[in-house]
Amino acid sequence: MGTVIRFSGDSGDGMQLAGTLFAESMAHAGQSISTFPDYPAEVRAPQGTIAGVSGFQIHFGPQKVQHAGKLCDVLVAMNPAALKAHRSRARESALIIIDSDAFTPEAMEKVGISHDLIGIELNLTNNEVLEVPITQMTLAAVEKFGLDRKSAVKCRNILTLGIALGMYGISGEYAQTVLTKRLGAKGENILAANLEALTAGIHYAENSHLIGERRITQRCTLPKGEYRSINGNTAVAWGFIAAAERSGRPLFCGSYPITPATGILEELAKHKALNVRTVQAEDEIAGICTAIGASFGGALAVTTTSGPGLALKSEALGLAVMAQIPLVVVDVQRGGPSTGLPTKSEQADLLQALHGRNGDCPIVVLAAKSPADCFEKAYMAAKIALERMMPVVLLTDGNLANGSEPWRIVDINSLPPINPPIVTREGLEAQKRWESCFSERGLFNPYTIDNRSIRPWAIPGEEGLEHRIGGLEKRIVTGEISYAAEDHEAMNELRRERVEMAQADLAAPEAIGAKEGLLVMSWGSTYGIISEVVEELFASGHKIAHCHLEMLNPISERLDQILPQYDRVLVCEQNCGQLVQHLNATFRECEIDAYLSYNTETFSPEELREEFLFNLDELNTIRQNIDALTNGINIYDKKDELLS
Repeated sequence: MGTVIRFSGDSGDGMQLAGTLFAESMAHAGQSISTFPDYPAEVRAPQGTIAGVSGFQIHFGPQKVQHAGKLCDVLVAMNPAALKAHRSRARESALIIIDSDAFTPEAMEKVGISHDLIGIELNLTNNEVLEVPITQMTLAAVEKFGLDRKSAVKCRNILTLGIALGMYGISGEYAQTVLTKRLGAKGENILAANLEALTAGIHYAENSHLIGERRITQRCTLPKGEYRSINGNTAVAWGFIAAAERSGRPLFCGSYPITPATGILEELAKHKALNVRTVQAEDEIAGICTAIGASFGGALAVTTTSGPGLALKSEALGLAVMAQIPLVVVDVQRGGPSTGLPTKSEQADLLQALHGRNGDCPIVVLAAKSPADCFEKAYMAAKIALERMMPVVLLTDGNLANGSEPWRIVDINSLPPINPPIVTREGLEAQKRWESCFSERGLFNPYTIDNRSIRPWAIPGEEGLEHRIGGLEKRIVTGEISYAAEDHEAMNELRRERVEMAQADLAAPEAIGAKEGLLVMSWGSTYGIISEVVEELFASGHKIAHCHLEMLNPISERLDQILPQYDRVLVCEQNCGQLVQHLNATFRECEIDAYLSYNTETFSPEELREEFLFNLDELNTIRQNIDALTNGINIYDKKDELLS
C-alpha cells in the first residue's frame, strides 16, 4: 500500500527534523503521508546508547495512506545504537543505510555488538546494507564555510535527508525553503552549510544510482482543496479555536504540562490574538479547577492531560457533572499505570474516562481516529459541551498527538453552528424555553430544564440572574441543596438522560463491508490500519466488515441492529480489553471477542490479516458443519420416502 522509511539516530542527531522535512517534501510531491515520531523517554541519555535513540517514521504512497506503518522498507541508522534499537522495525528485505563513520569498535562495543558479527547478530543476511561515510561526506561538503567540527557534523542529518530525497527523485526545493526560514537567524554560514549538505546528499543518491524503481511517478488523488500537514495536538488546538469562534465564546485552557499532551497548551498559547487565554497551572487539579472557573464565567473552557493527570482531575470532573457546566477534558493517552511510559502510546484510559469518578457520574466520551480527525472531534466535543451544558472527555493518544497527515483546511463557516444556551433576564422573560426559570418571589432558578434537559447558562454579573451552583446534590429547577432520596434519584436520572441524548450530535456508526460473517470493531488511532486490512480482505471476496466507534459513551443504539447481523464480532484495541468489557456489559445477548495489543506497539497489517483470516476460516468451518448437520437431519426426516 506504500513505502515506509524510518530515520533513527541519537537524540541530538536531528532525526525529527530530517523526518519532518522528508514527509513534507513527499506531500509536496503529491504523495499521501502519515508519520510517527518515536521519542526516547530520557531527556538526554548518554550519547550512543539505545536509551537515547530517537526515530521518525514516514509511510507514503500514491494511494490514501491511513497509518504510519509498523515495519519499514528503508531504515536509516546514524549509529550502532540506532541500528540495534530499530532493526526489529525493519522488514527482512529492507534497505538499511548506515553512517559507516559512526560504526567504530568503541561505538559498537557500547551497545554490545561485534564488528565482525554485526550481520549475524542483527540478522542482516537478507538485507541490502548500504554503508555510506555520511560524516566524512558532510565534513567535506561544508568545509569551505569554515565551521568548527561540532557545527559541521550537525549538518549530517540534512545530508542524510538529501540522500533519502534523492533516492526517490524528489527535489530538495521545499526542504531548502524551510531550512532558509528556520536557520536564517543562525548565521549565513550555518544556513549555507546545511543547504550545501542537502545538495551533496541528493547528488550522492543520483550518482550512486539509488533511484531505479524507487522514483516517484504517481500522485495521490485527494479531494480538491488547500492542504497542510498537521499533527493531532495542533489539530485539537485549532478545533477548539474554531469552536470558540463559532460559538462567540472566549477560549480558555488551564493545563499542567504532561507528555504527550503539552503540545496542545503550547499551540493555544500562540493565539492570544484570537481571544485565547492559557494558564500553565501548578498541578493537574489546579488546571481543571481554573477551567471550571472560566466556564462558570462564560468561556469555552478546556483542560488537557494524559492518563496520570486524568486520575488527578477526577474529583473536579465530577464537580462539572454535578454543576452542569460546559467543559472539555482532553486525555492524550500514554502507557501506564502511574507514570508509566511517557513517550509510548496505549488506549488504556477508556474505563477511567467512562467510570473514573465517585458516584453515578455519567459523561460523554469521544475518541479521535486520526491526526486530522482530532480537529473535528475537538470541535464536536466543544459543541456538545457548550450546547448541552455538560463536561465531555475527548480521548486521543500519543500516536495521534505526535503523528501527522495531510489535513484539508476547512472554511470555518461550513462547520456546524454552536449555540450555547446563554440567557439574559430580558431574554428569559420573552421566551418560553424555560417556563419555570423564576420562582414566585422572582428569583432565578438555574436548574430549570427545557425539553432537551438543558439548563440555562447565566453569566455571572447579569442583573436579576444571581445564582449559585456547587458539588452538593440539589433539586431540579431551584438548585437548592437537597438530601432527599427522591431528589437524588431524579437528578441521577436527569444526568443519565442528558448523556444519552448526546447520541444525536454524532453520526451513528455503520458497518462498512459485508452484511454478514465477521465484524471487526475498533476505536481511536487503530482505525486506519484496521480499515485498510478489512477493505483489502472484503475486496478479495471475504465476508468481513469494519465498524469504528467515535462516541464511546453513550454507546449508539444503532449497534442493536448491527451486531446481530454477524456470526462473530471481534474488537481490536491497544489495551487488555477495555472496550470489549464495555460492549459485553452493554450488549449481553452478543458474545464479543477480542484481539489485543498491550505492549505499546501498534498492530501491523500482517498480524491483523492473519488474525482476520483465522477467524474467517473458523466461521467457514462452523458454517460447513452446520450445513452438513442440517443436510443430515433433512435426510433422516425423509428416510421413509427415500427407502420406499
